[in-house]
Amino acid sequence: MSTVYDCAEPDSRAAGLAAASSALKSGRLVVMPTDTVYGLAADAFDSAAVASLLAAKGRGRDMPVPVLVGSWNTIDGLVFSVRPQARDLIRAFWPGGLSIVVQQAPSLAWDLGDARGTVMLRMPLHPVALELLQEVGPLAVSSANISGRPAAANVTEAREQLGSVVGVYLDGGPAEHAVASTIVDLTGDQPRILRAGAVPTEAVAEVLGTTPDALIGSSAR
Repeated sequence: MSTVYDCAEPDSRAAGLAAASSALKSGRLVVMPTDTVYGLAADAFDSAAVASLLAAKGRGRDMPVPVLVGSWNTIDGLVFSVRPQARDLIRAFWPGGLSIVVQQAPSLAWDLGDARGTVMLRMPLHPVALELLQEVGPLAVSSANISGRPAAANVTEAREQLGSVVGVYLDGGPAEHAVASTIVDLTGDQPRILRAGAVPTEAVAEVLGTTPDALIGSSAR
């Protein structure tokens, strides 16, 4: 049995956030709004919950789950070393539609899939998402859809695909952009765009002091 909470109504929002927090801390899955598309969330430090997330999407470990955070400072405990380039991008685009791929701290006891020592991080620009993240901490979040099907831009689309496998659905209204985040890989010698998305490549290039062509190269997808 799953419950949808209308986060536009204060009492329902409070009840939904409490239910979502309880579910996540108990190893269950939650659908939450973000500023890009709706997300399917699990406690990032609960490997069984993350495995359940991958199974719900029909997705393999070869596609590791990104992590959403509720503040800039959270990344200091998650990243091996925060480069100046990462700080520049965070200051410019967080909270917002930019994800960064960085080397994770080796001490972290989590399993997000076959990430090979890296993690993709983002801070979303959505009040419901931020309130939940600040309550429960970093969340493993992937788009709320079955792998290979369109990402959900509203809670109805998410529920149609995921159904009762998710106990709590937080309805934050239609996704503002309904476009996936831009992904910048900072693990190599030079930054590179892995996926173009909500933040224009030109804007990323300007912050990093380079050209769009230098970021795209032959590795973009």
